[in-house]
Amino acid sequence: MTTGRLYGVGLGPGDPSLMTVRAVDVIRSADVIAYHCARHGRSIARSIAAAHIRPEQVEERLMYPVTTETTDHPGGYRGALDDFYAESAELLAAHLDAGRTVAVLAEGDPLFYGSYMHMHKRLADRYPAEVIPGVTSVSAAAARIGRPLVEGEEVLTILPGTLPEEELAARLATADAAAVMKLGRTFPAVRRALETAGRLEDAHYVERATMDAERREMLADVDPESVPYFAVAVLPSRVDERPAAEPSPEDGEVVVVGLGPAGPMWLTPEARSALAGADELVGYTTYMDRVPVRPGQPRHASDNRVEAERAEFALDLARRGRRVAVVSSGDPGVFAMATAVLEAASAEPYLGVRVRVVPGITAAQSAAALAGAPLGHDYAVVSLSDRLKPWTVVEERLRAATSADLVLALYNPASHSRRTQLENALKVLREGRVPGTPVVVARDVGGPEQAVRVTTLEDLDPATVDMRCVLLVGSSQTRTVRRGDGTTVVWTPRRYPA
Repeated sequence: MTTGRLYGVGLGPGDPSLMTVRAVDVIRSADVIAYHCARHGRSIARSIAAAHIRPEQVEERLMYPVTTETTDHPGGYRGALDDFYAESAELLAAHLDAGRTVAVLAEGDPLFYGSYMHMHKRLADRYPAEVIPGVTSVSAAAARIGRPLVEGEEVLTILPGTLPEEELAARLATADAAAVMKLGRTFPAVRRALETAGRLEDAHYVERATMDAERREMLADVDPESVPYFAVAVLPSRVDERPAAEPSPEDGEVVVVGLGPAGPMWLTPEARSALAGADELVGYTTYMDRVPVRPGQPRHASDNRVEAERAEFALDLARRGRRVAVVSSGDPGVFAMATAVLEAASAEPYLGVRVRVVPGITAAQSAAALAGAPLGHDYAVVSLSDRLKPWTVVEERLRAATSADLVLALYNPASHSRRTQLENALKVLREGRVPGTPVVVARDVGGPEQAVRVTTLEDLDPATVDMRCVLLVGSSQTRTVRRGDGTTVVWTPRRYPA
């Protein structure tokens, strides 16, 4: 016997005139109309489709056993819903087995936080199934506030308000544009998350979009006690063609942002947020190229040898009321731009400019993670560059670290014009450490030419090292182990012998 066909019918956000022609045709022709509802029996989905439901059609109310209340089900709230979905699917399966077509109504789009998806997952592999897409509440909300959701290369983030508050704040802080669903009782936490993320003033509130009881206002002005489940928080596109207000000096700020060792995968959420919220970007050209271009966000790139000038330029912009992000590779406080900015900001005329530092993943951390855990115990970080300090100081620190048996992370090991520094450093290290001491040579970490090599202090060839490398030199306790999967790992025990 031929079975019936299952339809998941998207009804759109609420206005019946926003239903698609296909949705109307399916509703009118189906043998069975099914819809979810709470225990009171009323269904918004049915009310949207009511004009197209015929008296002779069979109606199946799929009534939730619980919504927000507690349950004595042995499996808890999730167990109660799983049983409900299984029972509802079998109810619909009986109609499909009898050859009837079944249309399951769904507000918005059936596969966008819709209840229909639970029927689809349980039935679509057993019966012919078709999903009729619908206009989502997010699209409707954006249309009603009259603001673009996303533009150009912006990314739209969709979040359920049921996420933990800290997770919401982290995601909202890094989002170009966002929509938060499932408000109602979650609204106070969503509002706090938006405030924590620095996005509250940009957030719009839309309740029952396109319905008769629609309400729209800025989210910061909404009474938390008045928010129903069918409401959406919207952070629209950051690209705004309207003239910006004249900046006030009090609004100015310099944020020194650590980009990590390579591309976007190494950025922290805080760093993403700082970059997105900046009015202007300042930085070394190579590092600036790692930051996505945003319309309306000027970029001031310069050579790597003008750090002091770059810092003063950023501070001057901030004095004029601009929010400036100074980008820096790795962590800005490790041989990078934070020191240059703070040095300039510690004297007039910049003493009144706000400055903060957003950390990033360091080259040493990145290299260590790729090799295993060579920094598992005490370690020291030393730059072999003698451009800003005498070589005698470098040598003294290498001897002290060697004497203290510290693992060493060596930055700026060699360049085209500086070849003798690494050779001299190796002489110092070889005086105090055994030839077999493990050495990790990590090059272009996170980049297209990433390579991690494990060698020894005796075998390390300075000719194979350049400025794109960081070296990790083990202590007397550091171990190199060849594992069963063919990989070699380097690690330093956390316990040190008495």
